[in-house]
Amino acid sequence: MQTAAVSQGYSTQGGGTKRLTGRYPIPNKKDLPYDIVELMEEVEMKSGFLPNVFRAMSHRPAEFRAFFAYYNAIMNKETGRLSKADKELIVVATSAVNRCPYCVIAHSALHRIYSKKPALADQVVVNWKLADLSEREQAMLEFAVAVSHADNITEEHFQKLEAQGFDQEDAWDIGSIASFFAMSNRIAHFTDLRPNEEFYTMGRIPRDKEKAETL
Repeated sequence: MQTAAVSQGYSTQGGGTKRLTGRYPIPNKKDLPYDIVELMEEVEMKSGFLPNVFRAMSHRPAEFRAFFAYYNAIMNKETGRLSKADKELIVVATSAVNRCPYCVIAHSALHRIYSKKPALADQVVVNWKLADLSEREQAMLEFAVAVSHADNITEEHFQKLEAQGFDQEDAWDIGSIASFFAMSNRIAHFTDLRPNEEFYTMGRIPRDKEKAETL
């Protein structure tokens, strides 16, 4: 098996720097279905770089489509009481529990951008119980981590959420995000998916306009 895969022809920027993205070979752009190429180019144009998860998942085009369709359904929905920052914080907390460097680093970057709080995600990664969280955020993460751990979910979990203004549909959203990223964390694990360098400084260094539309 190939021990490391490199990007091939995805960058629309000059130079075409190659980066390690994982264990599995990445198809050439010309060999990918048009809809996948189109999405990759759109993401890169908006963000200025292509997150490595797109490269890794392109190894399985059918799974690529299913993966990002479900991601969009839970992370980009307009209904419910979860903000974009809330959703990213759930991903950070549960991905830390699952020891997934890619998702922790990528979604910490997005949380910094959406929340305008440059330190909170770092605190959550170390120990979410000691982070500077509101009671609402604590209840949200307690439920998300319980789902990620596959703990017994009881009525007490729902009552704690309800006390902070979340209803059962919000609980579904929190649980779905925790569940989806438990899967995502494990895909990143066995494929040896590595974070893009760009994620490390996003939301830390002031920029004219942050781009947060991607994973």
